[in-house]
Amino acid sequence: MSSSGFSSRQYLREMRFPFCPGCGDYAIASTFLQAVHELGFQDLKRFVFCSGIGCASWIPSPYFKADSIHTTHGRSIPVALGVKLMRPDLNVVVFGGDGDLVGIGLSHLIHSARRNLDITAIMSNNMIYGMTGAQVAPTTPMSTKTTTTPYGSFERPIDAARVVAAGGANYSARWTTHHTGPLKDAVKTALQTKGFAFIEVVSQCPTAYGRQIGLKTSKDILNWFEKNSVALEDAEGMSEEELEGKIVVGEFAKRSAPGLVENIHTMLKEARKAAN
Repeated sequence: MSSSGFSSRQYLREMRFPFCPGCGDYAIASTFLQAVHELGFQDLKRFVFCSGIGCASWIPSPYFKADSIHTTHGRSIPVALGVKLMRPDLNVVVFGGDGDLVGIGLSHLIHSARRNLDITAIMSNNMIYGMTGAQVAPTTPMSTKTTTTPYGSFERPIDAARVVAAGGANYSARWTTHHTGPLKDAVKTALQTKGFAFIEVVSQCPTAYGRQIGLKTSKDILNWFEKNSVALEDAEGMSEEELEGKIVVGEFAKRSAPGLVENIHTMLKEARKAAN
């Protein structure tokens, strides 16, 4: 289905999102719903959304017209696992921020990739703890000043999309909120992928991150994304020095290995056969 006739109101409750002006989570929510629409879903009855704590965790809950579970910090993926095992017929989608999914929740993310858990996880990476005071995050670029690293971050940021791809996920991609077209296509691919599908969305946060790096508006940060993004196929021919400060975008994994649910049912079938 094309995007003609699309209206986000079709999928949203009559409530205002709580995000700051210019927040990238608006674009992530809209792009996700556009992808859902183009896949032919007229509503969200076949979806369950799980989220933890942080700005991005408010994308689905309670704003989407759908069943959703708001969990404790970093624990959305284990809850999503339970939902998927009990209701494998549903589309289970996790939304979270970088602090939620690759900070406190990193172990769950890696093991979901290893297990190839049949869910989609979308991470809004604003490169900082935006909701709690602009502290340094696991994704904060080197040398970036934050409220907890006033002289600049001294830790290398985690490369989430590569980590998930290396962990065994069937699908892993990274785009920015500037790349709305490719991002929408990635969401459509993820929702149609068996096994674990992960999308990292590098997202603007003018309120926290932007102020720390001197980019005061959403437009400034989006222009920075455009200028500093490098396609994965181009990055493969570049040195580490050339890639310093760049955002590598593209698909890092695209496989068709059996997912966890399929593996469990195969094992159960074999166990019953052996018992008879």
